[in-house]
Amino acid sequence: MNGRLGGIARHDRSRGPIETLDHVSVTCDLGVRGDLRGAIRPGKSGRRQISLIEAESWAAALSELQPAPDHAMPWHIRRANLLVEGVRLPREPGKVIAIGKTLRIEVTCECDPCSRMDEIQPGLKLALMPDWRGGVLGRVLTDGEISVGDEVRIEE
Repeated sequence: MNGRLGGIARHDRSRGPIETLDHVSVTCDLGVRGDLRGAIRPGKSGRRQISLIEAESWAAALSELQPAPDHAMPWHIRRANLLVEGVRLPREPGKVIAIGKTLRIEVTCECDPCSRMDEIQPGLKLALMPDWRGGVLGRVLTDGEISVGDEVRIEE
């Protein structure tokens, strides 16, 4: 089953503002171009180079918040780079996610929600904990130009 890329976001510094984009270049060297976490630092593995979250998992987490937020919270406050829709992200390291024509990302680990989520909305961290709802982290295997609406596939 294939899905689609529903959103792209980046931030250029820790706790910096999130910028949403319609398209971006993603490379093995820089991750999402212009994102703080994309460049692999010397001596590091790059296992946290790019982050992805499912639209369905984000919606499920928000539905559990009590009391319900007064406003709709956009997915990018999760501080993930990519929002995917209509496809379940792999829940195991080593699986490969393909986006658009050439971008390939290896899943390295679960993106555990941090205490920052509760600063945004009390209870959000706990709501994101089950079943990898906080998303996945990965390493870029092949470069690609991606745009919102691109096909998302899980390679077998």
